[in-house]
Amino acid sequence: MNLYVKNHTFWFELENLTRLFFPNEKISVFKEFDTTQAPYIYTELSDKILVKAEVNGFNMELSSEKTEVDDENELITAQLLYKILQKFTGITQPWGVLTGVRPVKLLRKLSEEIGEENARKKFQEDFFVSNQKLMLAEETEKNEKQILSLSKPDSFSLYVGIPFCPSRCSYCSFVMSSIERARKLIEPYVNLLCDEIKATAEIASSLGLRLETVYFGGGTPTTLSPEQLNRVLGTVNECFDMKTCREFTVEAGRPDTIDSERLFALKENKVDRISINPQTTNDDVLRNIGRKHTAEQFFSAFELARKCGFDNINTDLIAGLPSDSYDSFKASLDSIRDLSPECITVHTLCMKRASTLTTQGVTMNKFDAEQTGKMLDYTQKELVNDGYIPYYMYRQSRMVGNLENVGWSKNGFESLYNVYVMDETHTILACGSGGVTKLKNSRTDYIERIFNFKYPYEYIDRFDEIIKRKSAINKFYTQKYC
Repeated sequence: MNLYVKNHTFWFELENLTRLFFPNEKISVFKEFDTTQAPYIYTELSDKILVKAEVNGFNMELSSEKTEVDDENELITAQLLYKILQKFTGITQPWGVLTGVRPVKLLRKLSEEIGEENARKKFQEDFFVSNQKLMLAEETEKNEKQILSLSKPDSFSLYVGIPFCPSRCSYCSFVMSSIERARKLIEPYVNLLCDEIKATAEIASSLGLRLETVYFGGGTPTTLSPEQLNRVLGTVNECFDMKTCREFTVEAGRPDTIDSERLFALKENKVDRISINPQTTNDDVLRNIGRKHTAEQFFSAFELARKCGFDNINTDLIAGLPSDSYDSFKASLDSIRDLSPECITVHTLCMKRASTLTTQGVTMNKFDAEQTGKMLDYTQKELVNDGYIPYYMYRQSRMVGNLENVGWSKNGFESLYNVYVMDETHTILACGSGGVTKLKNSRTDYIERIFNFKYPYEYIDRFDEIIKRKSAINKFYTQKYC
């Protein structure tokens, strides 16, 4: 699909909007051109706003008066494009013209600026968001408020990345290394990670920052040996002031990495929340997506975690996995509900460009979108009936059906870290390869990022540079924050 842009700078948003309707096609953007070539979308801002399309014999043109405000002209252009593509495809997007990651944060911002009722109208009338998704966003925003109020101007959270997994899932686009390929890197990585944690703790202490939550992600942190886990977790407990820490989460993740020794290491180091993530309880689907564990291993790992005293467990499911059916997804969700975990996070399959699925040519179609939408509808109905509440939400590009990821929780078991990171509430100090420190000025909402190297071998080889970059934390708080 060719996207032509004349006399405006709205190309990025229009490209994302076009991709919602043509998820499997390359979108080529032209800002300088003499002629157009079909299939195309043409957009122009001159004495009026003009959008037209020619696709497979379909032709349609819409126009509108322009305003003096660029943001308004961008929205009008998106509205016109949406109407044309909706007419051509017959698809109504559940989130309308919204392509951003954080619809709940946008709803909150608009509610504060123009009032709740006007924000609701804007979502419905200007953004074309469905009533169902608007109600989900409103409920999620309401449940976030109490968590957001816990954060103070000097608050921060700590993220620690463990970039190793037993195998690579076909949908995964994260920077990670399988154990088979990276075993020799793990021990030097752990040693340096402990050094980075110590250095980060010293900076946080010198600035008088208040630790709210700790989150170990990956990868799969429990690919580390019990001794290595104990060493890294112990370093966090020894170096940071944990008295104010409200939540300590570790993504145990893959059931085939969980045993009593690792769970004991987590428990001994004050970890009070873990995730055990099957993604599906259909063994055929598990094999198809490259997971090397069975559904039975998941159920055994969950039972073992309960026996070891973990009373705050999250489980992840993914709606829209290849070869998974609506009935199969229902069976997976129902089997998870029977376990009564404190949190159930339901993701929508995201076809990232770097994933194996995408490189193998797997595509999305209208049936996939409709079926995945039914999966999420069933999820919402049943989890609400079970007493779960939606407490955080985010969206990604290239999601099947342009849907969403939602964290569902029993009252009082919401993950604070998930809310803080999605809302960008306060500073996140990150350690480990692939980690991104986000420094937040609570007065201006300005965010500055410090990037660690993505790959474990880079992290090891250039570790001194990572430590040098951390001087930017002090600079931020002394020059920009105060």
